[in-house]
Amino acid sequence: MSVPPTIDHRATRYSLAHAYWLAKASGLAYKDEGAIEEQVRAWGFDRVRHHQTRFSAPFPLQDTQAFTAASDHMIIIAFRGTEPAQIKDWLSDATTPPVPGPSGTGYIHHGFGEALESIYPEVKNSLDEFRDNGQSVWFTGHSLGGALAMLAGARMYLEAPRLAAEGVYTYGQPRVCDRLLAAACNKGFKDRMYRFVNNNDIVPQLPPEPVFTHADALRYIDSRGKLHESMPLIGALADRARGLTADALAPASDGVRDHSIKNYVTALEKNLS
Repeated sequence: MSVPPTIDHRATRYSLAHAYWLAKASGLAYKDEGAIEEQVRAWGFDRVRHHQTRFSAPFPLQDTQAFTAASDHMIIIAFRGTEPAQIKDWLSDATTPPVPGPSGTGYIHHGFGEALESIYPEVKNSLDEFRDNGQSVWFTGHSLGGALAMLAGARMYLEAPRLAAEGVYTYGQPRVCDRLLAAACNKGFKDRMYRFVNNNDIVPQLPPEPVFTHADALRYIDSRGKLHESMPLIGALADRARGLTADALAPASDGVRDHSIKNYVTALEKNLS
């Protein structure tokens, strides 16, 4: 298998190549509008809409950004993430009470709920406008963007099941919800929701359990960069320990280094090659 020259607009199911291109889209969400437009058009998307909103919440993050790119066969909604240093304390705040999830299903982290609510109507309107040919729909994002992609996909599915996206792919996503909403996503997005975690990436370990949890369908990248569809607990613990010792001078930095979207893209490219 090799890296395909561009994204397959007719993709309808999971593939490593598709995961690679959605990781690239997640990374692109960090760029400015001009760079985003130039790149998505090079990928074959002829329509793009930028979303940026501000919201009021007692957290360090005060805005949400995303873009929607559409072609005749595919629509991608990519949410921008943030750096671990900016959200670590926020995600670790166990005093923040959860709030009801989409359509009253389970509970979600208050900050994620506020961030998504600030932008979801605009994203939904763009999707309604662009989806004029029965295009497949894909939500993606890295870090905070992964949390918002997961929640946006869950909200669309729970509010209008017939509009459920073909896939939700996240990279370095923090825990977003309780077990009830996670179970609903596992059922509604079976074989369509994938959560990629790079070795010791610290963000997927936050906010703390047991209040918050992850949906299933983990794709784990080990300390050598190999992708696994599952990872037994003992094997994962040993591999994480190996990752921590990779940099003898700064072992604690591994959790931040592994969070970089560039490292996710590089690892997926390596597995394709």
